[in-house]
Amino acid sequence: MNIKFSERLLSRLAAADAVVAFTGAGVSAESGVPTFRGTDGIWAKFKPEELANVDAFMRNPALVWEWYAARKKIIAAITPNAGHYALVQLERLFSSFAVITQNIDNLHRRAGSSRVYELHGNIERNYCMKCGVDYSNADILSMTEVPVCSRCGGLVRPDVVWFGELLPEEEWNHSVRAVESADVMLSIGTSSVVHPAAGLPILAKHSGAFLVEINPERTLLTENVDEFLKGTSAVILPLLLEQLVALEKQDHLAREKTKKS
Repeated sequence: MNIKFSERLLSRLAAADAVVAFTGAGVSAESGVPTFRGTDGIWAKFKPEELANVDAFMRNPALVWEWYAARKKIIAAITPNAGHYALVQLERLFSSFAVITQNIDNLHRRAGSSRVYELHGNIERNYCMKCGVDYSNADILSMTEVPVCSRCGGLVRPDVVWFGELLPEEEWNHSVRAVESADVMLSIGTSSVVHPAAGLPILAKHSGAFLVEINPERTLLTENVDEFLKGTSAVILPLLLEQLVALEKQDHLAREKTKKS
């Protein structure tokens, strides 16, 4: 695919010191991660709200853990896609680069991104509800019954944000600070309807950032962005990286030529 990005977009990125990428389910979907509501088989009769909340877990921890164990196994077999890897390469071009994600699949970290703020948690982590001790997926998935803490006997739950729960305060505060100081913000593969996370791109724009949306379809955010790039992140991001690197090489060669003349 041949896409020519605007000079305005490339120049703003080339001049940027701080860039933030805000990612949603569309980025993970390209790796084959099922959407939260995209389950089938036995789980098709359940609404996510009926399983992903504290009350459901306390009422029937075996059922909730069976659902999460199935999702954990699916995600463990999935790998990052070209969009994830392009973000890793983009990180190396800027003084400050952060990924803020609504995804819980850990694919950004597995791809190599070093500064990732997970607003909705991480399905590869677990912790005891009573004493807070952490457990890996290897610890959990090897158990044949509902996981309980070896230290205190408390129930162990996935380290994800359930319905009715607040976002993790530290991750949220880091995200807000990154957004407020961004020169460019990329909103990628998100429908921009889940709040409070959906408010971050608007905060970035109000703080002076050049706001870019990458999505196959227009969203509620689109009318507020400076650039809308229609397409999937696995296609758009590698092309954007390629043209940005080419532009930087041209600028470098021009500077070298000027020095010699």
